[in-house]
Amino acid sequence: MGDSKDERERLQEELIGLDPQDPETQAFAEHLDRMKRERPGYTVEGYLEGVQDFADSANRTTGHQRLVAVIVVGLILLGVVLTIWFALGDILSIIF
Repeated sequence: MGDSKDERERLQEELIGLDPQDPETQAFAEHLDRMKRERPGYTVEGYLEGVQDFADSANRTTGHQRLVAVIVVGLILLGVVLTIWFALGDILSIIF
């Protein structure tokens, strides 16, 4: 869950009355931690943490949500491949 003592106390206050050993309670606590986590959005580290959160979420889903995640990743990869292809074409046209 959280790294600091204050974060753990805050989560304990939000989970009053729930069994801390229950897997659903633990999953909910992890969800709350992810929702309240603040990270820099305009740094490489912040961007990579966002990608990691997306990958973790996609791995936890099933059915249509997983299909949509796979399609989004496929479209991103297609965009990267096309960008590299066109860039190489421009570079080779200048050289030759």
